Amino acid sequence: MILRSTIITTFFFFLSCIAITQELPPIQNFSTQDYNGENQNWGITQGDNGHIYIANNHNFLEYDGVRWRKHESPNASIFRSIKAKDAIIFTGQYMEFGYWKKDIYGQLIYTSISAELKEPMIEDEEFWNIVVLEDWVLFQSLDRIYSYNTTSKEFRVLDVKSSKAHIFKVDDTVYFQNQNLGIYKIENGELVLVLSQETLDNRNVVGMYKEENGLLVILDNAKFLKITSSAIQPWKPIGLNTQGNLNIYCTTRLNDGSIVLGTISKGIYQIGVDGTFISTINQQKGLNNNTVLSAFQDKDENLWLGLDNGLSVININSPFNEYVDNSGKLGLVYASIFYDENIYLGTNQGLFVKPIATETAFKLIPGTDGQVWSLTHIDDALFCGHNKGTFIVNNESAKLISSFPGTWNVKRVKGNSNVLLQGNYNGLSILKRENGSWTLGNIIDGFDISSRFFEFTGTRKLLVNHEYKGLYELTLDDALTKVKATETHPIMGYGSSLVNYQEQLIYTSLDAAFVKEKGQLAFKPDSTLIDLLYRQSEGVTSILLPDEESKRLWCFTKNGLSFLYPKTFNASYGVHTIPIPSFFRRSLGVSGFENLTRIEEELYLIGISNGFVTLNLDKQKDNASFTIEIGEITNQNAFEAPIKIPLNQVATFKYDQNAVSFVYSVPQFNKYDEVIYQYKLEGLFDTWSDWSTTSNTSFNNLSYGDYSFKVRAKVGNTITENTASYSFTIERPWYLSNLALLLYGLGLIGFFLVVHRVYKSYYTRKQNRILDLEKKKLKRKKLKTQKELAQIKNEKLKSEIDSKNRELAVATMSMIKKNEFLSDIKKQLTQTDTPANVKAVIKTIDKTINNDDDWKFFQEAFNNVDKDFLKKVRELHPELTSNDLRLCAYLRLNLSSKEIAPLLNISVRSVEVKRYRLRKKMSLDHESGLVTYILNL
Repeated sequence: MILRSTIITTFFFFLSCIAITQELPPIQNFSTQDYNGENQNWGITQGDNGHIYIANNHNFLEYDGVRWRKHESPNASIFRSIKAKDAIIFTGQYMEFGYWKKDIYGQLIYTSISAELKEPMIEDEEFWNIVVLEDWVLFQSLDRIYSYNTTSKEFRVLDVKSSKAHIFKVDDTVYFQNQNLGIYKIENGELVLVLSQETLDNRNVVGMYKEENGLLVILDNAKFLKITSSAIQPWKPIGLNTQGNLNIYCTTRLNDGSIVLGTISKGIYQIGVDGTFISTINQQKGLNNNTVLSAFQDKDENLWLGLDNGLSVININSPFNEYVDNSGKLGLVYASIFYDENIYLGTNQGLFVKPIATETAFKLIPGTDGQVWSLTHIDDALFCGHNKGTFIVNNESAKLISSFPGTWNVKRVKGNSNVLLQGNYNGLSILKRENGSWTLGNIIDGFDISSRFFEFTGTRKLLVNHEYKGLYELTLDDALTKVKATETHPIMGYGSSLVNYQEQLIYTSLDAAFVKEKGQLAFKPDSTLIDLLYRQSEGVTSILLPDEESKRLWCFTKNGLSFLYPKTFNASYGVHTIPIPSFFRRSLGVSGFENLTRIEEELYLIGISNGFVTLNLDKQKDNASFTIEIGEITNQNAFEAPIKIPLNQVATFKYDQNAVSFVYSVPQFNKYDEVIYQYKLEGLFDTWSDWSTTSNTSFNNLSYGDYSFKVRAKVGNTITENTASYSFTIERPWYLSNLALLLYGLGLIGFFLVVHRVYKSYYTRKQNRILDLEKKKLKRKKLKTQKELAQIKNEKLKSEIDSKNRELAVATMSMIKKNEFLSDIKKQLTQTDTPANVKAVIKTIDKTINNDDDWKFFQEAFNNVDKDFLKKVRELHPELTSNDLRLCAYLRLNLSSKEIAPLLNISVRSVEVKRYRLRKKMSLDHESGLVTYILNL
């Protein structure tokens, strides 16, 4: 059943190639400048990560779908073979074989296996083939096969010479060609002959594949042998006419069962599983080079060809096929149609035709040189709208039936099958069929505006759209000769178009979509169309392209190539978008003149600037799965080179290493599947970035903290199954470390304490100053008060002193007066004879004069006035007598000797004597006055 379905698939692939003029699957070429390597590519393989690995002479190349990485040969010799097993890539070189494995940084590191050999190699051995069989890896040179067990590290060496090293794995059996002996297989470690060299016509075997009942052997001269248990039969593919001049260098069997033959100088040949020749692809048809050194089909069924000069990748299962005219003969395709076993292309160079089922080139139909605008099939005629007018096309010839220049389009007139309406540069015209022939009937008067887009709204009514002037609704007369009435509608927009789809007139521009309301010249925005075409598809970028047979309405949008379709169970529409890459958008030519034509049931032709591309909807895969990976992470600061970071560890970067770069990719190799990426850096921003084709990003001057980088991709309409992520931390700077923060905290606390202390001290000092000031004020006030009190007291004391002095003075004067009086009485009494009774009076007078009570009274009064004087005099002059002290007191009162004499009851002369003696006791010099001295004490 599997074989039958494979045959059917191959058959329809063959038919589609024949039907559409042998256009080819998309081919991508890589030159030595693209991959920065050398010319020859000896082997190709694919790792479990989807990356492609290539043995490129002295280089080991790795391609992740975006960028090439080159790894140098470990011994500076040429890489001859390569084979992947899981995450390990085995390589064979001159006198060396080993394996490559990625380290924690995502870089491939080489480990030699041959260095573990216990016996030496044969001189000048080169390892041309590698086969992996369970735990064993077989490395083949022209002299030996080295078998290495990856688990036990065991070696087995077979001496097997061959003129051209080829080793084949068929199921779980290994076959090889032993020079001049034939084909052998390895069975239980022993060599078993399968086919003798004579049977092989002494040719080299370049391919061995399993057949239903045996083996298919391919020789280097394109001869095929089928080997069964009972017979060996030659086998020749149907349609492969090699004429014995093919030199096959390599072969591979594709997943569909077909076989690809890589030749020297003639490109590749593809043979179907049933033996049918499918196609040949060479340098003329798009390969980089005609000599194929290696062929490999990857997981997505792309065919990789290692060439003698460069690489080519053929997207065999792409829904797109290409017909590219590199000569410039065709030009830009504006119209196309598949009609009467021919395919017609209307371009800016003219109308070209090519019969199907041939590989001949398109040829220009005579007389049609110039701009072709449209190709329309009506009934049994093919009309060509041309700059010159209108042509009727018949096979490989064309006849001009209308010379009214500039025919945009031709459409039926409702109710009359013999009349057609034409839209021209300068208005409208009529084609009429008379006697089975179409001719120009008349030009419609009353309307001379360019009529590229027009649709009937009634039997004699039609709507004409002009991109810059708006919409016109025209009413024609019954004879279709003139315009009876014209109504205009101002709606207009850049890139506008007008189509009839599902019995509705739809007007679109690059900004919005409108639907005509019935019975009136009015258009209203259509929310469904706006949602499908402008929101879900992010906007229309072309005119609308209706396909009446499939009920699809096509247009190019910002998301790709989209079509509307009516849903089965309700009256609404659905939209389906086919992603297309940016280079394809650019190749479509003039905006507003896009061309898409249905060729077969699910096959469409799209005109491009140098040919056309076919789209097979049956081959479009909506269930494809893709994965994204982060291939490299680097970190750096402003003064150092980038440092590679381990991919499988959570990294912690120093604060000055705050520039982090990520490189990511999706291993996707289809030319028409564009990969776009979206990322976010949680910790910096949590929203996804805009979609972009850029496969790397950098973040600079990141602040400290925890981050998580996430990236995903979209291949066409399919978002990758996984979201690649990487978490990292940027440390705090030393001045924000925990210790620094602790010190800052302590310093801050200390600072606040100091500030508090300073403020407290300041305010304390201020308060103290205020208190001192207040105290001073109080003190001054108090002193002032005290002064005032003292003044008052002094005044009081002064008054008291004055009073005392007055009293003392009065008392002293009284004593003086009394003593003078008594002295006078005594003197008078003593002048006469003194009787006894007078003597008694004199005696009484003397007693009164010398009365101690008077002195005590005087002394008390004197001390009240000057209380410390007598004490001070006694301290200074302790030798003074009481009479001396009395004299001092009298002198202190500044009394004269005359005034003192009565007080002492002595004469003035005696007072002077006392004064003299007092001076001597006080030891006063001659210059010092006694009274002055006493007054100053």
